[in-house]
Amino acid sequence: MLVADALAARVTGRSYLTTGRTELPLVVLASIGAWWLFEWYNAPRFCRAAPTGSASGGSITGSSPIPGCAASATTGRSRRSSRAVPHRRRAAPRLRPARVRPWRPSPGLLRVATATGAVLTALPLLIVDARMVPLVWSGFVLLLEPLNYRRGRPSWLGALAAGDASLVLALLAAGAVCGVLWEFWNYWALTRWTYSVPYVSHLKVFEMPALGYLGFPPFALECYAMYHWLRGALGDASAGQAVL
Repeated sequence: MLVADALAARVTGRSYLTTGRTELPLVVLASIGAWWLFEWYNAPRFCRAAPTGSASGGSITGSSPIPGCAASATTGRSRRSSRAVPHRRRAAPRLRPARVRPWRPSPGLLRVATATGAVLTALPLLIVDARMVPLVWSGFVLLLEPLNYRRGRPSWLGALAAGDASLVLALLAAGAVCGVLWEFWNYWALTRWTYSVPYVSHLKVFEMPALGYLGFPPFALECYAMYHWLRGALGDASAGQAVL
């Protein structure tokens, strides 16, 4: 996370530890809250015991996913100015647009997506079955991203409506990169997570079943949607000035 934050500062002039210090506590708390939300889904629905040994250990671990994904996506989405300038005089980040045909979801489609997301997030709480795991990794995206878009909060749907796919592509790439790194470090750790999923669980890359890696890119979209929904719910007028 620190490396990604430093790269974001070097490339864009913005990062949590330089220009976003006031935002950093909120993004860390949001990450911890999201972590424990997913742990709540985990036990006892998808595992026999809660995998985290202590509240403090889980909170330390959970403090990194959202800022790590955001800093990685910020770096991937930006480009260095062709003109070298001192850090304190550096202009606002120049985003590398990925131009696409503008796509604006209809109000009906947004309502369907939100309703579908509500169902997907509720089903794993009602039906204790490990096959429900993918719903947790996708439900919150469908539930919260349309709400952010309709209320004018930062959203990748809003970026697509403006004809720019760079945000969604950067988030997907950041989720994939962070997921591989997380599982690489997890594999070599003395105390580590092990996974048992009902979908081809014998084909593993490190400890994670290969199909499990498909969940990391949408997880980054989910983190982005959850964080900006939280900022909006708290009435943060500066939500548009977030690092990502």
